[in-house]
Amino acid sequence: MLTALHLENFKSWEKATLQLAPLTGFFGANSSGKTALLQALLLLKQTVASTDRSRPIHFGDDRSFVDLGTFHDVIFEHDETRPLGLRVAWQLDTPIKIKNPATHKPLLTTKHLTFETEIANSDEGPKVIHFAYEAYEASKTFRFGMQADNGKYKLDIEGYEPKRQPGRPWPLPPPIKCYGFPDEVYTFYQNVGFLSEFVLAFEHQMSALYYLGPLREYPRRIYVWAGDQPESVGERGELAIHALLAAERKGIKVNTGYRRRKRTVTERVAQWLKDLGLIHSFSVRPLGEHRKEYEVRVRRSRRSPEVALTDVGFGVSQILPVLTLCYYAPKGSTIILEQPEIHLHPSVQAGLADVFIDAIQNHRVQIILESHSEHLLRRLQRRIAEENISAPDVALYFVESEKNGVSHAEPLDIDEYGFIKNWPDQFFGDEMGELVAMNKAALERQRTQPKDV
Repeated sequence: MLTALHLENFKSWEKATLQLAPLTGFFGANSSGKTALLQALLLLKQTVASTDRSRPIHFGDDRSFVDLGTFHDVIFEHDETRPLGLRVAWQLDTPIKIKNPATHKPLLTTKHLTFETEIANSDEGPKVIHFAYEAYEASKTFRFGMQADNGKYKLDIEGYEPKRQPGRPWPLPPPIKCYGFPDEVYTFYQNVGFLSEFVLAFEHQMSALYYLGPLREYPRRIYVWAGDQPESVGERGELAIHALLAAERKGIKVNTGYRRRKRTVTERVAQWLKDLGLIHSFSVRPLGEHRKEYEVRVRRSRRSPEVALTDVGFGVSQILPVLTLCYYAPKGSTIILEQPEIHLHPSVQAGLADVFIDAIQNHRVQIILESHSEHLLRRLQRRIAEENISAPDVALYFVESEKNGVSHAEPLDIDEYGFIKNWPDQFFGDEMGELVAMNKAALERQRTQPKDV
């Protein structure tokens, strides 16, 4: 699970340090910088997925999660003299255990890791200034990384003494991407073979990020599935039905609560669609035996006839990828959602909070979302007050753009009773101001309109 995110000079964020929880939400006005926080994580994910080992960071193209343009587009205030800084901390499910290669005694055992990198622009393109992994054990901190020094690279290690091989001290080549030690490190030094474990841990964490964007595909009358198992539901939710079918074939089941029977992913999704009041039943069926064409059939009420997914309200198809991803993503995953409430009725928006609480508690995933929904937030506050979820398991931020265009994130201080102690002014607009203005207008109209004789 990701536990912290730190940015420097990234888009509208000059500097930001955010603590992340099992359920993290960013709220705020349009163009305030909320989406950029999610993009920073996706930037790291697509860099890991890139096949180009020599490119320090992959800003994106038409095949990546986000296309951020160039270093000029990404860097704060387009000031290319500034370095780009990214830092993430995470907690592993299984502790990483490192032995000292020289003594074969335990050197480090930890579940808490941090990765940071700093990238500067140059005539040849972006270059890594430094990168490092930090690991913590008791009161001791270990740091393993690389640092640029007058155009050359050297190891940057604290808490441990690397031992150089005999012979001429050749300089190290640049890092692999912005996070990997080049192969020469393991050749030039005798006792640093374990460094690859930190790299693998970071790659695993970034690979465990799953993303669903705000623009989702329209439902289809027929879905074609040839038996493949998609990694996710797709950035637009286009693979949601494929994911349900793949999970069904593989026999994947999810927890539904203490001492409750496990359900298939399709059953869990169908139950939520019913509990949220959208439809009564939901199923995915082949058009015939040994066919690869499938249709989604729904029943709006107990007595209504079955119809195709295309023949019911648009909201069903829009929430379907959200529900599917919450239970299709493997345990321990981090799910990133942009505006999960889009095209949904206010009561369903509120119900999404219950979906997310269930997913993090019973399916053990982490959810990081960006939203404009007051209804979702209010339901979260209510569930904290009802003790369905504890306040420390929720991290909520109000994001705003200051007058100079710099983004700022204010942590919402939620107590154990669900109250937000530092509610920002006009968080969701000026509701009281609107009511006062309406009443004043009504009184003025009543005063000025002619009376019946």
